[in-house]
Amino acid sequence: MSLRAVHVLFIVASILLAIFMGVWGIVAFRSPLGSSGHLATGLVSCLVAMGLSLYAVSFVRKTRQIGIE
Repeated sequence: MSLRAVHVLFIVASILLAIFMGVWGIVAFRSPLGSSGHLATGLVSCLVAMGLSLYAVSFVRKTRQIGIE
């Protein structure tokens, strides 16, 4: 497995973890014991997932552009 593939694998794993944390935070906020910290965690995690997604697309495009497959 190439270094590029490992990098993409870790990015995808990080995106999935951020999505999981985002969903958990929002669900925890909606529970009777939810707090604003849960909501903040959920929203920030969703933003991180979007940022990582943009980074993944940029990384794949850049490595294709310079000829790393």
